[in-house]
Amino acid sequence: MSFLKKIIFLFLVLFIQCSTKNNQFLIEKERVGSLTKATTIKDLNSIFEKDSIVAILYADKEIDKKLFSVENDEYLIYSKEGKLLLEIVPTTLNDPSSGIKSIQIFDNNYKTAKGISLQSTLKDINKNYMVNKVETTLTSATLFIDELNATISIDKKELGLNVFSREEVAINQIPDLAKIKYFTIWFN
Repeated sequence: MSFLKKIIFLFLVLFIQCSTKNNQFLIEKERVGSLTKATTIKDLNSIFEKDSIVAILYADKEIDKKLFSVENDEYLIYSKEGKLLLEIVPTTLNDPSSGIKSIQIFDNNYKTAKGISLQSTLKDINKNYMVNKVETTLTSATLFIDELNATISIDKKELGLNVFSREEVAINQIPDLAKIKYFTIWFN
């Protein structure tokens, strides 16, 4: 192989490795890294073979099921260093062939193609995406971004409001520097 061909080959290998590494943290509509709408719960072991998976199954949860009505299994993905990366909720309880309902992001490495991550502010979000709706909960304002099929929650503390108020929040009431509390991608 000629010297020029070796250089081109080396460049292509490096390019493919870099793009693969970047894609493992890319957030898009119906995609978080290697996880897509077609991914099943049984696929998680092979996708995260170097990481740890903790399954919290609804049937095993020690809560009063009459008091709490959230019926979800949860799969927590931890890096080999022990850092929580993702929380994955399947569409069906106790079913390894179930698809994914939602993924909550906990790691700052996960970013959209436009650079939105857990470290972003409302200003960053508004600059890159259209906020289609705002809903208010007791503790946060939830932004709906249809382009990503995502919800982003901002803590009411960031808004200067009483944490447990029922006061409705409009997008123009949220300060530009308000930080993201939760970032969730929905696959439904």
